[in-house]
Amino acid sequence: MSSIRRHDRRRTVAAAVTVLAALSFTVTACQSGGDTDADARPSASQSPTEDLGIPKDLPKDLPSSLKDLDKWRDGEWKNWDRDQWVREGSKFVNPYIKDHWKPDRMDKAEDNGKRVPENVEAASGASATGPEPRPVKARGVATPYTRHAAPAGKVFMDTPKGPMVCSGTVVKDPRNPGKSNLVATAGHCVHSGRSGGWLRNIMFVPAYNNRGLSPSQVQNAQPQDVAPYGQWWGEWAQTSDYWIRNGAASGGGGSQQDFAVLHVRPERPAGKSLEETVGAAVKINFNAPDADRFSGLSTYGYPAAPPFDGAKMYSCTDKPGKLTIDDSQPALYRIGCTMTGGSSGGGWFMKGAGGDPELVSVNSIGPQPATWLAGPRLGPTAKNVFDEISKKYAGRN
Repeated sequence: MSSIRRHDRRRTVAAAVTVLAALSFTVTACQSGGDTDADARPSASQSPTEDLGIPKDLPKDLPSSLKDLDKWRDGEWKNWDRDQWVREGSKFVNPYIKDHWKPDRMDKAEDNGKRVPENVEAASGASATGPEPRPVKARGVATPYTRHAAPAGKVFMDTPKGPMVCSGTVVKDPRNPGKSNLVATAGHCVHSGRSGGWLRNIMFVPAYNNRGLSPSQVQNAQPQDVAPYGQWWGEWAQTSDYWIRNGAASGGGGSQQDFAVLHVRPERPAGKSLEETVGAAVKINFNAPDADRFSGLSTYGYPAAPPFDGAKMYSCTDKPGKLTIDDSQPALYRIGCTMTGGSSGGGWFMKGAGGDPELVSVNSIGPQPATWLAGPRLGPTAKNVFDEISKKYAGRN
């Protein structure tokens, strides 16, 4: 989550607002079964490189053969030469590296933080920016997460600064009903914006640390406690052109379209999709109301910057306001919340017509010290991002 130094000023607290009850995601299906030899083998029409998640048309700086893949696995992916950094949306490649994300490496992953101006409201100069919300204390999500928040999890990625972490949500795929392999997160969790390119070794762990263990306990925990549904490697990522062109390490640029979708595949193929394995997925609402029409929105994530440690899931619920940095783009939703970096990409939820949660945003930016969070309003641009990756895998998992 991008960080913003907060004004040092006192604020008059407005009258209390009505907020949504914390959303609860209930598992409706069993976990995936064990691997079988048949599941693990590529089909007759599938080449060895396709089975490893490598497309035929590769950028010049990425592995083009199994020999090159060995180099990649041995650390060649750490080459972040600016001239070789893959930027274009059509060039994403994320070769699978077995056992890359072990518990100790996941534990070392830091929040993917950035800096923006201290007086972001004044600096934006935008008419759609509302008053800064009062802080809302983040609350721990009830465990086990497999029962209370199964679709939420952690997204891990390698960056030039080392391993980092965000949050994400399993979302429904209308072109693969009931069998989605899609994860919604923030654009800056997969791509560095105008200063760089695609991040590497991206992986999703739904219901990470299911029992809410402390960091020291996680180190010695059983695999089913750390990753109850296994690890899911990012096979493809899609983000907005606006984020790629404008996403900034400072100033908040690009945040109003800071949205991305991952298509993932299981580390150990078992024949089931992510949605089937987790037992739940959330619909994305690309036509959600304006901020002032909500009584409240809830967000979930794994804050990793102090005073949090990234081990546990938290949530906040508040009535949203607006924040604008670029007048040409829809205003961000903004709520009071004390979650810090690491919660980036975590979903924002409203209650749908049938009472089920619907995703309307993802965490993008917030201040330091943490008092609020802001996320993009998901409209036509975000829908195009979603449709591109959904169409790419339509009818196949």
